[in-house]
Amino acid sequence: MKKKYEIPCNIAQTLNIIGDRWTLLIVHEIFLGKKTYKELEEKLTGIATNLLSSRLKELEENGIIKAEVYQERPLRYCYSITDKGKGLREVFNAIILWGHEHLEVCFKKIVDKNTGDEVELRYYNPKTKKVLDYKDVEIKEV
Repeated sequence: MKKKYEIPCNIAQTLNIIGDRWTLLIVHEIFLGKKTYKELEEKLTGIATNLLSSRLKELEENGIIKAEVYQERPLRYCYSITDKGKGLREVFNAIILWGHEHLEVCFKKIVDKNTGDEVELRYYNPKTKKVLDYKDVEIKEV
């Protein structure tokens, strides 16, 4: 049985769901359009088949992805992102942006579809309708 964080913290509890090795990469590939086990296995070079199966099952149990049968014999599934899972898009974008800024070799960037210009993530206060800098926000206990 895998160890889980028992810390009462959003980060720790989120890592219990998506923090295992390969998990974020699997979700990322599904976001990018990989739908079947075979497509995921081919794209995620080096992942053990039992680990891929296990991670897909955990992601489904946690409501991040949905599996639907597309072939009865042999039984095969296609995977899609749930509404809950779609909330991870900004997490991926933040990781990609961080990597673009800090990695020696960069593989991806986030751009405006219409102009090709690089974009940034921002904090937005819907009540004041203001865009905030990271210095203007803080983490608070609830």
